[in-house]
Amino acid sequence: MTESVNIRVAIIEDHDDFREGLYHVLQGTDGFRCVGRYASLEEGVLKMPATDVVLLDIHLPGKSGIEGLSLIKQKHPNAQVIMLTVFEDDTNIFRAIQAGADGYLLKKTPPARLLQAIEEAAAGGMPMTPFIARQAVAMLKRHVPAEGQTVQLTPRESEILALLTDGLNYSVIGERLFISLDTVRNHIRHIYEKLQVHSKAAAVAKAIKRGMV
Repeated sequence: MTESVNIRVAIIEDHDDFREGLYHVLQGTDGFRCVGRYASLEEGVLKMPATDVVLLDIHLPGKSGIEGLSLIKQKHPNAQVIMLTVFEDDTNIFRAIQAGADGYLLKKTPPARLLQAIEEAAAGGMPMTPFIARQAVAMLKRHVPAEGQTVQLTPRESEILALLTDGLNYSVIGERLFISLDTVRNHIRHIYEKLQVHSKAAAVAKAIKRGMV
């Protein structure tokens, strides 16, 4: 794999040994390149260059990873953010996904699975362990209001939302519909705006709760 197609990854993690371990795994694996590693959310937001995937801890000095998610998304709207944490409780999972996290994994995740998750996120997927995914969807379905103003999606947006609900990532959706990855991303941004959500899991949960798919 050439340098030009490497997945660019940034790490925001305050534990030095864990952060350096992630760095060496990424740098030692073809197809991945660590573009920055930071000990705090504030440092990461200030110094992080353009990146494809961010590995973000929740418990950080200063702002937490969940509090800083929107700041990362504002500065790097195309970056996919995977929460990498020790917390697997409902509250942290729900708050992270509501804030716009694109994935949620535990720090005990084996390196091979973590690299696979980074690839999934870069392709528009939402990597989670099966246990966390079940918790996330169940919680979002409970918290998303069933009533409210009717959401008017275009036929193409409805098509893409249905494919998201089937678990397809952005790249596969583009191939299925014969449209570019950027076009898929633009449609999904519009879907999020109309549904008033910030993540794929929240969009899917709201669509299911409202009977839109």
